[in-house]
Amino acid sequence: MKSALLLSIGLLIFFSAGNIFSQTKVGYIDSKKIVDNMQEAKDAKARLDNLVSDWQTELTNLQDSLKKMKDDFDKKKLILTDQVKIQKEKEISDLDNFITQYRTKKFGEGGDYFLKQTELMKPVYDRIFKAIEIVAKKDDYDYVFDRSSDLMLLFVNEKYDLTAKVLRVIEGK
Repeated sequence: MKSALLLSIGLLIFFSAGNIFSQTKVGYIDSKKIVDNMQEAKDAKARLDNLVSDWQTELTNLQDSLKKMKDDFDKKKLILTDQVKIQKEKEISDLDNFITQYRTKKFGEGGDYFLKQTELMKPVYDRIFKAIEIVAKKDDYDYVFDRSSDLMLLFVNEKYDLTAKVLRVIEGK
């Protein structure tokens, strides 16, 4: 909400500043719509979905094994010796920990899912950014925003880069 407000204020300033900004050309794209229409993105998503399905199957098999192990232990714990009980409880605990680690490794933050998604979608996003740059330069746009995300600036004409000037002011020059 805050980003949308800032974008609105920024665009209002651009369009109401008179002659100074009258030649500024601003455009936007809908990256979600672009990605949804790219066959390359659909193929990448299908590959990722297949991997996730395999991981989910493996996780389900592990969870089923754990449940069977627990059920078996519950049925036999009255007749087991203390030493065997301790061993079985340790096996159950080890498998439970392994399942937790597996889930985190595959689906946790920075896990295999995230890495594979990044790997598979990188060529798609590279093509999109290159196309944006081509269109923006060809049609002389100064700024291109993505309306599908939170105020993402995808292209900017370098003539509006104030970094060097700001650094000079900070350095007192």
